[in-house]
Amino acid sequence: MIRVAFGLAVLCLRACGPTEPIRQPAAPLDFLPALKGDYFPFQSRETNHVYHVYVRLPDGYDPRAQRTYPTVYLLDGDSLFPYLSPHHIFLTYDDKLPEAIIVGIAYGSFAPPANNRDRDFGEGAPDFQRFLKSELIPAIEGRVRADPARRILVGQSRGGGFVLYSAYTAPDLFWARVASNPSFPAHRALLLSGSPATSSRSDLRLVVSSGTQDRPPIRQGTLEWLAAQEKQGRPWSLHRIELKAGTHAADMPNAYRRAMRWLFGLGD
Repeated sequence: MIRVAFGLAVLCLRACGPTEPIRQPAAPLDFLPALKGDYFPFQSRETNHVYHVYVRLPDGYDPRAQRTYPTVYLLDGDSLFPYLSPHHIFLTYDDKLPEAIIVGIAYGSFAPPANNRDRDFGEGAPDFQRFLKSELIPAIEGRVRADPARRILVGQSRGGGFVLYSAYTAPDLFWARVASNPSFPAHRALLLSGSPATSSRSDLRLVVSSGTQDRPPIRQGTLEWLAAQEKQGRPWSLHRIELKAGTHAADMPNAYRRAMRWLFGLGD
């Protein structure tokens, strides 16, 4: 009898109520103040892909105030957002680095097809850059007090390769860029033999970090790109960071610290 009653109740709910599945609440980031801010999913028309966008707001952020903040856009936000957002706080404590809004562009998984980084940072880079330019950046700057003149793009490995691609193809989109141990197989011809697009700005900056113990093919590619810079005109000031004994991924906080210090005039 109980089973019959339960079955009738389920049928009634299906017929009369919403059909969306019950969802478990997400763990609230409000109890992790180093990551506290905003989150929203974003369905991109340009890439036909869903991204999970996390926003860390500065301590004392007031949406009613006139103050705006530099905005750091982190590629591979699945790992770099929870990795570097707290690190930025420590840099404001110890190095007096300006506070910033941190935006993590995440996939929600490390595995394809949810994780689309190989395409976004490779052959699909034009689509992904249009997503940043025409969809995500306007959304961020419409939601929070981000300074449009001080956007910073940060990427590691293939994300770093996309940072270089972006510097060449749309230099004015970001004030500054940080490419850590960049890997750029899809953009090799452009980056080693091509010329950057012209820029209307005179304050652009690009930081390239390379660990001396990075994976040999990636390290070699970075060194080749740096050597090619001697023959290319460029619309940005270039700063090279050599991380002694630095490996491919684990030294990302060191690269970030040194890059940010240079970008904001605090030395290297």
